[in-house]
Amino acid sequence: MRIENRNQLNEIKDRMASHMEGTTRRILICAGTGCLSGGSAKIYEKMMALAENCPKVEIEFGPEVAHGKDTVGIKKSGCHGFCEMGPLVRIEPAGILYTKVKPEDCQEIFEKTVLGDELVERLLYKQDGVTYPTQDEIPFYKKQTRLVLKNCGHIDAENIEESIARGGYQALAKVLFDMTPAEVVDLVEESNLRGRGGGGFQTGYKWRQVARQKETIRYVVCNGDEGDPGAFMDRSIMEGDPHKMIEGIIIAAYAVSAQEGYIYVRAEYPLAIERLKNAIAQAEERGLLGEHILGTDFSFRLHINRGAGAFVCGEGSALTASIEGKRGMPRVKPPRTVEQGLFEKPTVLNNVETYANVPMIILNGAEWFKSIGPEGSPGTKAFALTGSVKNTGLIEVPMGTSLREVIYDIGGGIKDDQEFKAVQIGGPSGGCLIQTDLNINLDFDSLKKRGAMIGSGGLVVMDRHTCMVEVARFFMNFTQRESCGKCVPCREGTKRMLDILERIVDGKGQEGDMEQLATLADMIQNTALCGLGKSAPLPVVSTMQAFPEEYKEHIFEKKCRAGVCQSMRTYVIDKEKCKGCSKCARNCPVEAIHGEVRKPFTIDSSVCIKCGSCVENCPFGAISIAGQEV
Repeated sequence: MRIENRNQLNEIKDRMASHMEGTTRRILICAGTGCLSGGSAKIYEKMMALAENCPKVEIEFGPEVAHGKDTVGIKKSGCHGFCEMGPLVRIEPAGILYTKVKPEDCQEIFEKTVLGDELVERLLYKQDGVTYPTQDEIPFYKKQTRLVLKNCGHIDAENIEESIARGGYQALAKVLFDMTPAEVVDLVEESNLRGRGGGGFQTGYKWRQVARQKETIRYVVCNGDEGDPGAFMDRSIMEGDPHKMIEGIIIAAYAVSAQEGYIYVRAEYPLAIERLKNAIAQAEERGLLGEHILGTDFSFRLHINRGAGAFVCGEGSALTASIEGKRGMPRVKPPRTVEQGLFEKPTVLNNVETYANVPMIILNGAEWFKSIGPEGSPGTKAFALTGSVKNTGLIEVPMGTSLREVIYDIGGGIKDDQEFKAVQIGGPSGGCLIQTDLNINLDFDSLKKRGAMIGSGGLVVMDRHTCMVEVARFFMNFTQRESCGKCVPCREGTKRMLDILERIVDGKGQEGDMEQLATLADMIQNTALCGLGKSAPLPVVSTMQAFPEEYKEHIFEKKCRAGVCQSMRTYVIDKEKCKGCSKCARNCPVEAIHGEVRKPFTIDSSVCIKCGSCVENCPFGAISIAGQEV
């Protein structure tokens, strides 16, 4: 049904909200990419089969379901965020969260919880001896402030009416019927919403620059090209609550009088693309997109453009060039995107999370938004928490939350209770934070002073067994391969830096290597064409500053204290632990291990190829890497 006015929108909202509340049980099965890869599609199928064969319940497919008996809604939701514990199943209205669910657990969940109001204790989350029946009680969730991610995991990601029931498109109705475009720009600028894509540029100011242009044709573009290793914030929003970001895009279009928009999504996100297509089609069918939105004179079309996976297309001018069908490469500025962006027309370009914040600001006001987080960086920020941390997943916290709170209160601390060593923030474009930075506030200004940046929001936590030189080499290898090659400083400078780092981790470091890296980094940062090139050396610079001793050990002592760099490993056999079983010798591919049965064996380092087969095959744990920290 096409929605022609605000009253009809409110009628659908009230009717669907009442229906959702009236459903006896809602089974929300995480159908985000992470849980799907863990088998959640089979869990959905099993739950549907159980409900279909149960005479006690009626499956809820929509508001028209009969209420002669208990109704059970079985839904595919977006990412719940607690990826470490997936696949996840949430049972409403009680808010019960079951973790690491398998298809064979479904019958017990259905019989005990859905039909009998009993808990399946073994599937509940446990931490430090405490069992948490509901999602809201789990420390991972309790210590977050989920605003952008509020609906992710709580609604059917493929049903627009569930989004409307949760307040979807109310902000759009407000701007269309109660506000002028200029008032929308004023409100967003007053809120001080800063771009969540990494640069932290003031969103309202960018919109105002586009609105001021004399060109009558203008575009709105959403950057969903999330290319940082370990980052999946935008993907989860697109998969779990696509209507929130679409609503924000439409509001931006109204504010700057744009008639057409594009969502640029990397092709490696097939599920996000599928759900965006579905969401756009549903919005068009109901008159929330397309011609005469909500019966007004405002019209706006939205398209999806798939990127081929080039990291450089996260840069604005390269992204717009890619949409135009050209090779994705940045250009010299000015003119800026706000003046000459897509098809050389004024263009608003923000990322997924930025747009998803807009509807909340419209409904709640600028003061509400500024009351969250520090004055200079208000609101919340979604982070992808990965690496050597107990609770990996997608989180959302107020800007200004300390790194310590994120890692220890939400993340549960370091895996295996190891010592925290560092965190790489902002992906290849970010920097390295260490022990002394645990109390730093995660906001744009605080991190900039430290020489780091939020970037898109990736947080890769590392413990003492991580080699920081290898971390720098990994990120430099990534940025060097992803360099578009247009400017010499980035194309040649990153290649030279990578050559030096590869030589260092290969045990062939030379005196002066650190000085050369620093010189090259300074040159690239000051002369590269685009922001991606300018930030490429940051992981190397920050690790050299924080861990100079590790670089010196690699270069001068040919030693990797973490035992990660293969060429620097020296395997030794502990004579006290060795039982002389000969299993290591029998599995050595180069016959570098010698000895007599029932007597300690030895390793000939001159023959050893450092493959680690001996460690894997020793049943007594007698073989280790010499000098490795334990």
